[in-house]
Amino acid sequence: MEKEKVILAYSGGLDTSVILKWLCERNFEVIAYVANVGQQEDFQQIEEKALKTGAVKVYVEDLRREFVTQFIFVALMGNAVYEGRYLLGTSLARPLIAKRQVEIALMEEAQYLAHGATGKGNDQVRFELTYAALAPQLKVISPWKDPEFLSHFKGRTDLINYAKKKGIPVKASAEKPYSEDENLMHISHEAGMLEDPSMKADESIFNRTVSPKEAPDQETVLQIHFKDGVPIKILNLNDSTEKEDPLEIFEYLNKVGAQNGVGRVDMVENRFIGIKSRGVYETPGATILWIAHRDLEGIAMDKEVMHLRDMLAPKFSELIYNGFWFSPEMDFLLSAFKKSQEGIDGVVTVSIYKGNVMPISRYSPTSLYNQALSSMDVEGGFDSTDSKGFINIHAIRLKAHNVVLREKDPYAWRKGIVNV
Repeated sequence: MEKEKVILAYSGGLDTSVILKWLCERNFEVIAYVANVGQQEDFQQIEEKALKTGAVKVYVEDLRREFVTQFIFVALMGNAVYEGRYLLGTSLARPLIAKRQVEIALMEEAQYLAHGATGKGNDQVRFELTYAALAPQLKVISPWKDPEFLSHFKGRTDLINYAKKKGIPVKASAEKPYSEDENLMHISHEAGMLEDPSMKADESIFNRTVSPKEAPDQETVLQIHFKDGVPIKILNLNDSTEKEDPLEIFEYLNKVGAQNGVGRVDMVENRFIGIKSRGVYETPGATILWIAHRDLEGIAMDKEVMHLRDMLAPKFSELIYNGFWFSPEMDFLLSAFKKSQEGIDGVVTVSIYKGNVMPISRYSPTSLYNQALSSMDVEGGFDSTDSKGFINIHAIRLKAHNVVLREKDPYAWRKGIVNV
């Protein structure tokens, strides 16, 4: 009987190595798929390990450029920030990884897709919603939600014992004190000793950025050039370093940000499934980019367009976080954001110093800023007497509301809430 094919999203770690062997023992033909989204790994070693563990074939896919241009820069257009702080590094990588996994499955004529995401986290949702959106005919194997798998593997100790029994190389038997996910955009740290939100994250946890206290006592000044809201050039005014390739731009921002202690976030967030989770993130390059981009919008974006886009940004961020990158509502939002970025052209100069990113100047050929009109020293064509009618118009409804409350204390609603 011909074996059914499964494409396994494989990292080379303990979980997915055990899952690979477990699938082989259940008579699947396993094809391992390794996505390079910028994590620091020995991909040749991972490929060799997958073949030794039982994979019949291994795909190692370099997705870094696509990650930057089709996901990170797209998220930048909508200033995507989840719950006001998280720049969505893991959330943006997952739909890209899952998309390529689906493409390989269709190419290999596989019947199944498999992943190693846990049943408590967000990644299971991100993978499986992408599968459903792009190839609903494919079946999904999610071992950490499979009763048979769970009956054999209660936790890390069972995985290690199984790996040793099956001859799967295990780097260490001791559990790391926390869990990490790394890609080009960020590295996240969670679980383990970080599960106590009152406990300070030890400096040893951070491995991408230096502490702001240890960062150079000298500012780095960068010019960041944008066209239609997308970064097209970086110029370091300290040493004249220049980058124009999208991937090189982002890698360089990561380097400068990391050296200057930029992009550390320690927060408690709300997972999609309703569990609160503490995450410690290092996102140096994206932090610089988000700040510069937002500053340029201040001079080049129409007020009402900006305010509408900003109303939609939290929903956009939530959709990314929850795994709805490939959805009709996301298509709608991305169309609107792309339109909003037309004419967001220009240069923002930022000063980077000990964890801080401060825009210090900006120029746009499509600027909506009128210096004469804004000036406090000259009229600039503005008739100040027009403001009288403007205020009168906006005061009409307030006066009407006052009539309704004439017999009442207009501040009654505040009592017991604030002390006035």
